[in-house]
Amino acid sequence: MATNFYDLCVPSYLQTLTAVAGFLDKGLAHCKEKGIDPAEIVETRLYPDMQPFRFQIRSVAHHSVGALEGIQRGKFEPPKEPATPPDYPALQGMVAAAREAMQKFTPETVNAFETKDLVFQLGERQLPFRGVDFLSSFSLPNFYFHATTAYDILRSRGVPLGKRDYLGRLRMKS
Repeated sequence: MATNFYDLCVPSYLQTLTAVAGFLDKGLAHCKEKGIDPAEIVETRLYPDMQPFRFQIRSVAHHSVGALEGIQRGKFEPPKEPATPPDYPALQGMVAAAREAMQKFTPETVNAFETKDLVFQLGERQLPFRGVDFLSSFSLPNFYFHATTAYDILRSRGVPLGKRDYLGRLRMKS
């Protein structure tokens, strides 16, 4: 039996979004326990030329539900910087909203995206894709990169996380 496009992406997005929500909760609990201002975490970078934690979390949402919405529209753009940088609870809200929106996509809708054309608008450049190629070669790798970087930032700040926190709930045979 062939695997359809929905099954290749939506359950994986939901698994990782749920894991990210979980490690964000653990991060906030760690801050409260250790007397750390969560705003410090929000601005933490692994290296000076890397984007901060807030960008990593925003990108997780953008490269999940934002990617599917982009395919639906036929156009995907990089995330826009908000006027006011989000605080820790706002980042948690972004992940929750992405999970909620992702759950509303039906297999029929997402499966129709597989061969749908879209343009990734990067400044003046326009990069043409088919839906399946956009997700598999660009958006999913970015999604996992930013989820991993957010996890690593929390670990670098002493949050007691392990690999199971990153993997989330596995989809095992019943």
